[in-house]
Amino acid sequence: MLPRSLEGRLRLPMLVSPMFLVSGPDLVAESCRAGVVGSFPAFNQRTSEGYEQWLKEISARVANYGMPWGAQLPVHHTNKRLDADLALTVKYEVPILISSIGITREVTDAIHAYGGLVFHDAINIRHAAKALEANVDGIIAVAGGAGGHSGTYNPFAFIGELKPLLGDKTLILAGCMSNGQAIAGAIAAGADLAYVGTRFVNTVESMASDKMKRLVLDSNLTDVVYTDEVDGVGSSFLRQTLPGAAFRQDLAKIGFDISEILEPKRWVDILSAGQGVGAIHDIPTTADLVDRLERDYHQAVSRMNAIPLAPRLVSAV
Repeated sequence: MLPRSLEGRLRLPMLVSPMFLVSGPDLVAESCRAGVVGSFPAFNQRTSEGYEQWLKEISARVANYGMPWGAQLPVHHTNKRLDADLALTVKYEVPILISSIGITREVTDAIHAYGGLVFHDAINIRHAAKALEANVDGIIAVAGGAGGHSGTYNPFAFIGELKPLLGDKTLILAGCMSNGQAIAGAIAAGADLAYVGTRFVNTVESMASDKMKRLVLDSNLTDVVYTDEVDGVGSSFLRQTLPGAAFRQDLAKIGFDISEILEPKRWVDILSAGQGVGAIHDIPTTADLVDRLERDYHQAVSRMNAIPLAPRLVSAV
């Protein structure tokens, strides 16, 4: 179910996902201006002070658009910034918190206290069930082929098992949606919102490097490799940028520490993307891309409605 705060406000049923070293104030603000939900990871700023500056900037820039936006926090005991970043999220009343790695009732209560929403990334049913126990407002089903930290489940199978558990909560589907037809397919399959990431890497407002944008243009789904040997969590990376054995050995010494894993200097050359890269052929503005997604979405809906189907036969009594 779509939250009331989003009803009638979206041009498309979608959220532009928070992407590490890609999503910043420009992409968030232009997404909101275009009529969809923009978001960014708190760790795209090196410090909590920097995070606060972005919260101030984004709040001011989206004030006239009337669109909710979101920030992502890793809710994990190794996140040394969690308390400070959560306090800032509450201070600036960020409309949507996207939690990853973990979630607690204390976090959801803090966001709900000012009327915000909490959507949680989940790659399996167990993680989703724990998040629902923490009273999140929605589950982001991160299916196979999604960029960044992702799962391996087929999206149809994942939605089929998740939906009965959610009741009136929001179901958001992530994974390989690079056009409006895919967004329509997600909604037709039972999702309330689509979670679109990799397609927005290649936008004018994206913070992605020119190198990453070129690689996205030159890649297809065979170039996307799923592995847990880069940061300890199953993720999708561009094959051309995967590190060698020395990096993996260094990771093993560190162990899983979210503050170390999300250190930007580790990711200058290691680039993540989803399997939808093969459908990306240009670098439009965010506004132009959303226009295109909207047009293709409505064409897909019209195509479904136009399929001639036989009427149901009514048996004589």
